[in-house]
Amino acid sequence: MDPRLFLLSLFDAAVAAAQPAIRMPLFLPRRPEGRLVVVGAGKASAAMARAFEDAWDGPLSGLVVTRYGHGVPCRQIEIVEAAHPVPDGAGMEAAGRMLETVRGLGPGDLVVALMSGGGSAVLSLPAAPVALDEFRALTSALLKSGANIVEMNAVRKHLSSISGGRLAQAAAPARVLTLAISDVPGDDASTIGSGPTVADPTTLADARAVLAKYAISPSPAIATRLSDPASETPKALPNAEFRLIAAPIQSLDAAARLAKDAGFAVHSLGPDLEGESREVAAAHAALVRAIRAGTGPVRAPCVLLSGGETTVTVRGNGRGGRNAEFALALAVSLDAMPGIWAIAGDTDGIDGTQDNAGAIVTPDTLARARAKGLDATARLADNDGYGFFASLDDLVVTGPTHTNVNDFRAIVVT
Repeated sequence: MDPRLFLLSLFDAAVAAAQPAIRMPLFLPRRPEGRLVVVGAGKASAAMARAFEDAWDGPLSGLVVTRYGHGVPCRQIEIVEAAHPVPDGAGMEAAGRMLETVRGLGPGDLVVALMSGGGSAVLSLPAAPVALDEFRALTSALLKSGANIVEMNAVRKHLSSISGGRLAQAAAPARVLTLAISDVPGDDASTIGSGPTVADPTTLADARAVLAKYAISPSPAIATRLSDPASETPKALPNAEFRLIAAPIQSLDAAARLAKDAGFAVHSLGPDLEGESREVAAAHAALVRAIRAGTGPVRAPCVLLSGGETTVTVRGNGRGGRNAEFALALAVSLDAMPGIWAIAGDTDGIDGTQDNAGAIVTPDTLARARAKGLDATARLADNDGYGFFASLDDLVVTGPTHTNVNDFRAIVVT
C-alpha cells in the first residue's frame, strides 16, 4: 500500500469516529417541561448544534459561537463566528448575549451547552476591570510561553465573566446539561472550552502561579482582578450535569482497528501525551529505534499511535503549530532512517493558527529538504515547521473537520 495514503486514512478514521452527527443522537436529553435553550462554543460547536437540531423532535432556540470558517447552517440555533486562538470583539459580544439568553429561565427550563475545544477563545468575555485588548495580549503571551491548556485556562477562567462555571451560575435555577467533545488530556470537564458550565477546581492562586511560572507580567487591571477574592470561580453547581459525547481514545481506537485490519501490529501510547513538541518527538523516535533494534514493545511492521496536546515554546519567527513542530523534530531525530513514515495532525483541521492540520514525514524528508536548500535543524530552531513542510508539499490540509478530539499521531515502522 501507499504509506502516505495509509497515514491519511488513519487520520480520517480518527476524525470520522468523533463526528457530532454520529455521536450526538446517543446523548439526547429528555424533553423539559419548559423551554429548551441551546448554547455552546468551540470549533465543533456549530456542527454539534446542527446534529442536535437534526436529532431533536421539538421546539428549541439558542446561540452558539464557533471559529471563523467553522460555521454550519442551522434552522433554529443562531451561529456566530469569532476569532481563535486570540479572541476578538465578535466573540465578546456573543458571550454577553449568551449570558442574557440564559438569565431569567425557570426550574422547568433546560439549557443544553454544546462545548468543544476552542471555546475559551471564541467565548471570551473579560470581566471588569480587564479590557479586551489586555485579555488578547495576555492570551498571546500564554500561547507563546509553552503553558499547557490547563494552565492557560486557569488564568482565563479567572479573568472571565462567563467561563469557569459562570454561564451555568447565571442560568440557575434552570437545569444545565453540557454535551462535550473533549480535546484535552484526561478529558477534564472543567478544561474543555474553559468550562463555562462546569464547576472550576482551579483558584486565583493557581492563576497567579501560572503567570509567575512563565514570567508573564500582567497589566495592572489583570493583577487587580487576580488578587480580588470576589473574582473566584464557582466550586459547585448543583444545577449542572456533564456528559462527554466524544473523546480522543475513541478516535485512537478507530485508527488502531484500521491498522490491525491492514496487517500491522499496533502500539498505542495513549490519548493524553503532553510536553514540548520536540521533546515528545524525540521520545517517539527513541521508541522507533528500539523497535528496529528488537527491544521495543512490538515488532515491525507496526504502527505507533498517540494523542494528546503538546506545547511549543516559541523562540523563533517561523510559522508552525505544534503538529508541524512535532513532525519536523521527529524527522530530525530519525535522521533519515529508512522505512519510517509518520503523520501528526490536529483533528479539528487547524494546527495552531495555520491553515493546515499537520504534516507528513517520509524516509526521504531530509534528503528532499537538502535538495531544496532547506536546513531542517535551523527551521526547527526557528519554529518554522509549516514553512519547511510547505516547501516539500507535505502539509496535511483538510479544512475544518467540524470536530475536535485533540492531536493525532501515527508512525508506520516497516
